[in-house]
Amino acid sequence: MSLINTEIKPFKAQALKSGKFIEVSDADLKGKWSVVFFYPADFTFVCPTELEDLADNYAEFQKLGVEIYSVSTDTHFAHKAWHDTSDAVKKINYTMVGDPTGAITRNFGVMIEEAGLADRGTFVIDPAGKIQIVEVNAGGIGRDASELLRKVKAAQYVASHPNEVCPAKWKEGEKTLAPSLDLVGKI
Repeated sequence: MSLINTEIKPFKAQALKSGKFIEVSDADLKGKWSVVFFYPADFTFVCPTELEDLADNYAEFQKLGVEIYSVSTDTHFAHKAWHDTSDAVKKINYTMVGDPTGAITRNFGVMIEEAGLADRGTFVIDPAGKIQIVEVNAGGIGRDASELLRKVKAAQYVASHPNEVCPAKWKEGEKTLAPSLDLVGKI
């Protein structure tokens, strides 16, 4: 079953943000655009490259009013230790959510049950708390924050222009399409 246009399920978790432990819940994701970015585990190989890429682009997401939440099945304590020891992870200013019970990971359908780890799942959530983009990569395939940024801009554009759609490779400022009978068979 697709999670597109479904509302996020309730959750509460401990997290690390700006060097401090905080509590995060589903309510924190509502009222603004959010990206929930699942990754398998702290102290691994592809994960820090992805999280660093997000950290390097975090200011661009914030300019769009988007908050980033990275999530793994590690604890918030493990996130702190990793943040303190990894040059790549040290750059992170967004929220790192601990999900040691796997409840959030299961809510989003990205739990690898036999391993107790998350798949590389990316979810873009609109201000109403509804999932607008779902992307899941195999463990060895890292994601690209600039492509995610492009997709977020497209989702925001479509949300604010309900009679338009963004074609393949659309970038901010480029032409969109207005679906109509006149377009059928002409693209």
